[in-house]
Amino acid sequence: MAFPNSTKYLIVGAGIHGLSTAWHLARQLQATGNGRGEDILVIDKTAIAAGASGIACGVIRNNYFQPAMRELMAHSVSVWDSDPEAFSYHPVGYMQISPESMHAGVATIFDQQRAIGYESIFIEGKDDCHNYMQGLFSDWQAQGITSVLHEKRGGYANNTKAIYGLAGKAEAEGVRIMTGVAVTGFRRGNGSDAVTAVETSKGTIVCEQVVVAAGPWAKQIWDMLELPRSISIKGRDGHMHHDVPMWVYWCLEEGTLGIDPEIQKTNDGEMPPVIHVDTDAPLFSDVDGSLITEDMWGIYYKPDFNFGGIQGGAAPYEVKTPPDEVAVDPYGVDSPDFIVGDEFAHMWCSALAHCQKRFSGQIPRYKNEPSGGIGAFTPDSFPLFDRFCENVYIIADSNHGFKMIGVGALVAEELCGKHSSLLEPFRFARYAKGELHPVSNSPFPWS
Repeated sequence: MAFPNSTKYLIVGAGIHGLSTAWHLARQLQATGNGRGEDILVIDKTAIAAGASGIACGVIRNNYFQPAMRELMAHSVSVWDSDPEAFSYHPVGYMQISPESMHAGVATIFDQQRAIGYESIFIEGKDDCHNYMQGLFSDWQAQGITSVLHEKRGGYANNTKAIYGLAGKAEAEGVRIMTGVAVTGFRRGNGSDAVTAVETSKGTIVCEQVVVAAGPWAKQIWDMLELPRSISIKGRDGHMHHDVPMWVYWCLEEGTLGIDPEIQKTNDGEMPPVIHVDTDAPLFSDVDGSLITEDMWGIYYKPDFNFGGIQGGAAPYEVKTPPDEVAVDPYGVDSPDFIVGDEFAHMWCSALAHCQKRFSGQIPRYKNEPSGGIGAFTPDSFPLFDRFCENVYIIADSNHGFKMIGVGALVAEELCGKHSSLLEPFRFARYAKGELHPVSNSPFPWS
């Protein structure tokens, strides 16, 4: 493909959001007679699925304390359901297993899932929860659990296969995808903030609309556009909080226990739902019995033939390095700074054994290979979907990304002039207005 010097729509990032937007936008342009897939160009500085989408655990769930996130995820799950084969999607369901401190919040999630027609089952009380879990797994032994939310929809997808499935759908609509093309700057119109062209490592591309779907590199593009590095937020206390950094990085901790995934089948021989456990029960080492933590902790896990074992993770931790000094590249498993180590392996494998006896003594089989990565988080850890500089649409998922495959369809609608009520709660103006999303008691920043 010859390097194009112009395009109507330029999408930056060949991950879940960039490719979903390209696919859906191509379909909408053709359906309305306002364009075609050939009007869309996707560029990526490395390759398709080279960023966070390519290393994602792939969990797809609707377990959110925030009503706006629940509605958005219900929409996204319907997109996953539309073509499980192309998206390498396994609709096995998802379970949120929680202690008493989260009981009321999870009950609210169940009530609102029921209100929007999202199928789930809610079990309450220590004994009933234990019996329900043992009905699935005879060796279930997690302590301190008083609620179980079993989502019948959702599950997980094989990350890279899913992204290439999206790329295939976009290209089938005529969308062009060019890799090895890095954004280096933006040109503006005379007397206007609008971007008239994007400067890249391969040349300048004149364009009418820009979509930024850069994942962990959102801050770099944000800075190139000269958008504010710090903002003011109206807090829940009614006061304005000034000079809040717009971006912060969190390190994601995931790994794989290298055992036969078949070992995690349910009592009736079926592949199980994705398991997520939060608990305030003390966690003890499965190696020597020593105390790992008395604080609240959480893990998630699933059998995954793509990863070759039991794959999952634990709560991320905030990177304390000033955001301007964080090295996003090299990314993922190539990073010398942001990959998991022995401490994570010890904690996560001990937590697996805390939950199910079948994992006891298995820590020697943990795959000692690079894993993990970092995510660019907004000030409230929730996504940002909005227009800037007149014609630049920014999709900043705050690391909620992979599961939110349906965001691209909604962004495509907005690019075609239709307002999306599902995206409205995620505008930039929410910070100054104090229209913040409620926060749960989960140890995870995105729950």
